[in-house]
Amino acid sequence: MNKELLDKLKHKKEAYRGWKQGQVAWEEYREIVQAAREQVRKAKALIELNMARDVKGNKKSFYRYVSDKRKTRGNVGPLWKETGDLVTQDMEKAEVLHDFFASVFTSKCSSHTAQVTEGKGRDWENAEPPTVGEDQVRDHLRNLKVHKSMGPDENAAPGLEGTG
Repeated sequence: MNKELLDKLKHKKEAYRGWKQGQVAWEEYREIVQAAREQVRKAKALIELNMARDVKGNKKSFYRYVSDKRKTRGNVGPLWKETGDLVTQDMEKAEVLHDFFASVFTSKCSSHTAQVTEGKGRDWENAEPPTVGEDQVRDHLRNLKVHKSMGPDENAAPGLEGTG
């Protein structure tokens, strides 16, 4: 980054601080942000263009740039069990997540399903939530046409045979 861009980013930070304190109007702050954003985009495009041009001679810098762009997540934070206990060990976290996602496919009505079904003025307010059996899922997956493109959202089950 050149000095001009660094100055623009510093000015943006100062404008944000001023806007938070009520010293800078929202419109002025927005203009500063848009100008800085545009300049950053141009700088990134120039860097990527130069890198693409020089990739044959300097592959290491290209792969370093690509690996820096990869988004990785270190780990999952602590989770709460249904009993209210805090889980911090990896195996326990895996079990909690497994139980949560497996509950979607069981007929047991868990707390998150009950929250979804609650509503006012709906005909299905007191109805039992719909359940999907394991055999139904297997049948749908077995009959899936993997090479068929997806249809519009109005279709009942795009890409499936024998449903309707």
